[in-house]
Amino acid sequence: MVTRVLILLLIAALLSVAPMLAQDDGKPTIAILRYGGTSLTSLAEKGILDMFEAYGLVNAQERAVLNEAQDLEGEHINIIYGDAGFDIPTANILVKEAIDRGADTLLTLSTPVSQIAANFTRQLDDPPALIFATVSAPYFAGIAKAPCIKDSHIAGTQTNVPYAEFVPLVKVQDPDASVIGAIVNLAEPNSLFGAEKITELAESLGMRVEVASVVAIADLSVATAGLISSGAEAIVLPAGYTTSVGLPAITETAEEYGGIPVFSIVAEHVYRGATVGADFYSLYREGVIAARMLIARLNGDIDISRLSVNLTPGFTVAINLDAAAAAGVEIADDLLAMADWTIQNGESTEGVTPDLPEYGIELPDMPLEERRAADLAFLAELYCTDEMIAEQQATLEEQGSN
Repeated sequence: MVTRVLILLLIAALLSVAPMLAQDDGKPTIAILRYGGTSLTSLAEKGILDMFEAYGLVNAQERAVLNEAQDLEGEHINIIYGDAGFDIPTANILVKEAIDRGADTLLTLSTPVSQIAANFTRQLDDPPALIFATVSAPYFAGIAKAPCIKDSHIAGTQTNVPYAEFVPLVKVQDPDASVIGAIVNLAEPNSLFGAEKITELAESLGMRVEVASVVAIADLSVATAGLISSGAEAIVLPAGYTTSVGLPAITETAEEYGGIPVFSIVAEHVYRGATVGADFYSLYREGVIAARMLIARLNGDIDISRLSVNLTPGFTVAINLDAAAAAGVEIADDLLAMADWTIQNGESTEGVTPDLPEYGIELPDMPLEERRAADLAFLAELYCTDEMIAEQQATLEEQGSN
């Protein structure tokens, strides 16, 4: 009851602040930094830019520039775009250059770039704000320690990669499955975390897991063939950038050498040959949430040091019936019944496209003040009370002593 009263008081206080940018000494400069361009990144970016436009931070002409991932010197805000091209050294350079160019907020997309930005900005006396999105393992990667235990300049939203719902799909497809193969890049925190979860969950379901380690896309075909030779009856892929970019090598090898299904923790991977994709939903919403945090901070409505890391549940299943047929895999009726959308004869249901592989990717139409009230109410629910901080800190200390 006390927490609810605090939240209501916070909303009232936030709404009393005039909806204008807080900076008096010039336009805010925001660096949008991504590890690489993917359809998932595009969904999050669309959510961010939709929010910028809805709040009048960018006009239609400026939005057209931003849609091309170009830098913008706008009327209300400046945008620095950075794409690391899936290269860690380049990501390090992008973070440093953004700060050197005067970015007062880093909006990072992906675990690697967010991890780099967190580590770099911790060394600064007056760091820019860091707001992250499309990050699946913020605690495992050291971006934060717990939802409310983090550096005061950091906030963000975690994609809740639903391994506990994903791994059992193998048994839904084949109740007799006993061996699965997973591919991991040990240099990628999200990949390593995912492989550990897959192993833990698969073993609890009575399946043995063969794990192949890779360091580059060129290793994927050999790794897949090796897993099949070791008896894998399905390839089950954790989140990871190497496997994501090199997915065709995995699916083609699985089809050629084994005719076995490929399960990916990324739903849109069905567009690139995976038999089954199942993951968090929705990346568009993650972009919207990150933009809520950013805009509220620019308006002086929130102190991000008091925001907990957001975690939104969601699960979606997609099936590529064309890929299944090509591999000689018959999709089980129970698994097909779970699908939110499918691909057959090159066409998808629900209007999902390869470039934006989700449905319902538009903001609700509402007046600005109503939108602002809804956004602030959402953020108020993320407020970290002193009691929450103390409880989480105590939990961390207990875990550290065990």
